[in-house]
Order: sequence, then C-alpha cells, then structure tokens
Amino acid sequence: MLVAQTIVSMGTLTLPAIAPALARAFEVDASAIGYQISIVYAGAMASAALGGSVVQRIGAGRTTQTALAAIAAGMALGTSANIAALMIASLLLGLGYGLSNPAAAELLVRYTPASRRNLIFSLKQTGVPLGGMAAAMVAPGIASTFGWRAALLLVTALAIAMVVLLQFPRSRWDAPGDEPVPLSWAQVFGGISLIWREPSLRYLSLMALCFAAVQLCLMTFTVTLLVAESGYSLVRAGLVLSVVQFAGAIGRIAWGWAADRTRSSTAVLIALGAIMLAATLAVTRIDAGWSAASILFVFVAMGSTAIGWNGVFLAEVARLASTSHASTATGGALFFTFAGVLLGPSAFAAVYGRLQSYTGTFVVAAILAATGIGLAALSRAYRTPPRN
Repeated sequence: MLVAQTIVSMGTLTLPAIAPALARAFEVDASAIGYQISIVYAGAMASAALGGSVVQRIGAGRTTQTALAAIAAGMALGTSANIAALMIASLLLGLGYGLSNPAAAELLVRYTPASRRNLIFSLKQTGVPLGGMAAAMVAPGIASTFGWRAALLLVTALAIAMVVLLQFPRSRWDAPGDEPVPLSWAQVFGGISLIWREPSLRYLSLMALCFAAVQLCLMTFTVTLLVAESGYSLVRAGLVLSVVQFAGAIGRIAWGWAADRTRSSTAVLIALGAIMLAATLAVTRIDAGWSAASILFVFVAMGSTAIGWNGVFLAEVARLASTSHASTATGGALFFTFAGVLLGPSAFAAVYGRLQSYTGTFVVAAILAATGIGLAALSRAYRTPPRN
C-alpha cells in the first residue's frame, strides 16, 4: 500500500513540479497550475465518494490496481500538448487518487492492532510526500534534459509495473464474500452521510478540508514561488520541494507516533496546526533579504505539518467509524479532504491574480490553517465529556 500510494501521489504531483516548463509549452501563466490541480481533486472527490462501495464490490487489491491504471492513463494522455486532453488527464489522475485511500484503509484496519493504528496509517500515508519528493527530485531534471513529456511517461511506466506486481497478493486480499455488493446511490453518498451525521467526524473532516487546502497550496506553488520571486532555477526549486516532501514524510511518522503515545489524536492535530499557521505566516514575509537557509527552514516547518497530518486524521476517522465501516467512512471523509484540495489552489490562484505576489498570497493558507485549528478543537469537544 505504501508503494502504491507513492506512485499515485507521484502521478498527481509531477505536473506541479514542472509547472514552469508546462507553462511555456501550453503558453499560459505558471499560476494556472492551481486550476489544473483543482481539476485533479474534483475527480478525487467523485471517486472518494464511491471508494467504499467499490472496495466492497471488487476488493481492496483490485481497487488499488484500478487506481494505478487510472494514473497511468492520465499521465499518458497528459503528454498531448492540448488543454482539453490535459483536463481529461487531470480528471483521470484524480479518479485514481481518490480510490487509493479507501482501499488501503480497508486492508490496514483488517490487519493492524488498534494500539498501533496511528503509526501504521501514518507510515502508509508517507507515500504521499514520498511520491511528491520523487516528483520534485526526478521530474524537473528529466523535463530539463529530455523534455516534459518524458517525466510523465516515467510515471506511466511505474504505475503499470505496480498494477502487475499487485496481481500476486490480490487473491489473498480480495477473498470473495457471500455475494457481490451492488453499487447504488445510497452507497455512493453513504460515506458522506455517515460523516455528516456524527459531529466529531463532521468537524474533523472539515478540519481536513482546511489543512488539505494548505497542503496543496504548499505543494503546488512552492516551485513557482521560488523560481519567480527568489531567483531559483527549476532544478534547485525542485530540490527544495523534495526536502519539504521529505520533512512531510518524517512528520507523518512522528505525528502518528505522538498520537499513539498521547492517545489524543485531536490534541496532536491542534499542535501541528499551530506550527503550520506560524510557518505559513512566515512564508508571507519572505523577501530578497532572506537567506537560502532561512527560506528552507520555513518551508521545512510548513512541510512537516501541512503534509504531516494525514495519517493521524485517517486513523482517527477509522477509529471513530468502527472496523466494519472503515472504508466507507474513509471515502466520506476524503470527499471533504479533496474539497479542500479543490478549493485551495484555485483560491490561491485567484487571489494571486489580484496581489501578483506568491509570498503575499500565502495569507490564504494562513487563514485556512487557523480555521482548521478551530475545527479540530470543536471535534475534540464533541468527544471529550465536559469537566466540572
């Protein structure tokens, strides 16, 4: 599941990692990548809503293969230097991304002891920053040397290879049940309804909406900010983004360990949200006088939190929903998460259109981080009995 998540994540984040090169090829402003990534997560919202039902019908292993196949198709189609084809490719990438987490949640809940669930979910979720790190380290260099299409075709090959490899354990993971579970509209919206009915899950998912918007603003615009306003080359900016992604991977493990040790996932989410807010506000102050070390420090602090919260969040959703509803609740929660991803980069791009400053526009991320902290506190309040 970790390797599959890494490839899926690499597929969705390769285009932002080479945004300046794509902007030249498509003759658009580099800030337009915010709209492209929003299309990706529109597809992810749709497939996340379906995710629990798809897992129940075809199994977690087959669902993961389907997700990887969609990534391969999207990357291949994206090599066409055509805006319409890129939009369809982006939707395919989103469909693949949205299916991957409900499938993994079903397997991890089945095999993971409850006392280690935050850590194990966080380890699996390191695939997101690892995929982003791979995209940031590899894609700019390949794009500069062989052209931007070569970067996309590399991901296509990796996704196809993983589809083949997953065929070996799939038969153990997808043992057939008594009868197939049919897809229905009630099932499609069942996860969303489950999340919304329970106040603690509702506020937790709305927190994820805000934190996910911050995360994607960071991953989508870091390279462009550094190239446009700090004088970095595309490859150097990509290396910074890879370090940020690595910090996110370490953060996911560390926050998961902390949540298991403290037995208070929401307290951990509030703490990391506070660091996220401080780092985001610092980004808005970056100017020509900042050293490379200072810029890296701020982005690493932001990466360890804005990319590091997901494993704790998904483990808490699974815990609150119970084992039998883990994949359905995960799909419903991710619908809200992907809504944040859909809105965040688009809002960022729209505000940038007025401010014409990438650093200044990070105030949008700061507002979202502060809102997320408040929603995490509300979620915790609904689960913690009031004290006299």
